Amino acid sequence: MNQWYDLLSKAFAIDVGLLGGGYHEIEDVTIATYDSAFMHMERLGNRFGLIVFDEVHHLPGEMYSHAAEMCIAPPNEPTAATCCSTRSSAPWPTNAAFANCRANALAEYRVERRQVQMVAEDSVQYEAALHEYQRFLQDKNVRLGSANGWRNFVMLSAKSTNGRRAMHAYRRHRQIALSTTAKIRVLEEILKAHPRDRVLIFTNDSESVHEISETFLIPAITHRTHTKERKDILEAFNKGEYLGLVASKVLNEGVNIPKANVAVVLSGSGTIREHVQLFGRILRQRQGKWAVLYEVISQDTVEDSISARRRRHDANEDQ
Repeated sequence: MNQWYDLLSKAFAIDVGLLGGGYHEIEDVTIATYDSAFMHMERLGNRFGLIVFDEVHHLPGEMYSHAAEMCIAPPNEPTAATCCSTRSSAPWPTNAAFANCRANALAEYRVERRQVQMVAEDSVQYEAALHEYQRFLQDKNVRLGSANGWRNFVMLSAKSTNGRRAMHAYRRHRQIALSTTAKIRVLEEILKAHPRDRVLIFTNDSESVHEISETFLIPAITHRTHTKERKDILEAFNKGEYLGLVASKVLNEGVNIPKANVAVVLSGSGTIREHVQLFGRILRQRQGKWAVLYEVISQDTVEDSISARRRRHDANEDQ
């Protein structure tokens, strides 16, 4: 809904309505979630002569099909041109495809990897949490790297107090590694090195987003940010009214921020797809543009392996 609102608002000089996500504003052009369309189309369906279903694989369900049945818009045959999902099922581009795209359509860039040592307090808490959950896994003869390791851990953690403590310790040790205090200091150094650049900061959780936003007085976008507020923040960032922006995974795709030229990954998942998506936020080509991607890693922690997995792509060849 956020993506469609951004695009339609820019394409047409009209008010765009929103139905869902806390909004109930009906206009001649209205964007709705599937849940809201199901709930309200019986009452609103006579207002719309054209209806477009994005992510159409949701539509055949017993509930969501009601959104189409109760609308006066005549159905078209489901062809690639008239009834399709904008999310491709094709795999993420190969290294060769990325290299070709880089040569023809992407800005020049470099990748810098910053390793940080956790401060003493974080290190003590990290080691304590690590040992607690590993001890539980050893007692239960569970290996997380095996085929059913994670599934077995989840099942066992729900059966006892020790199991629940082990799962809490597991989540705690990852959280400490991903958002260690030392990373904030490195982020401050990076921001000082790019005083006039448009800087995007990515973290894996909303708590860190808000902490960074408050520390450096820059706007934040999370899954809780309302659609119109999100649009206003992105437009102000593109205009240069904000030089920094911090977000969780909600900016991985579907946004147009061509002026962004610096990205700082403070934490994230180990997937190559997500990492290349983050590249995409800063690689829009512009004459004379140089983009920089910083990856900040807690040394000698679980984050070393996370970083190694997501960097298995030619996009990282410069580091």
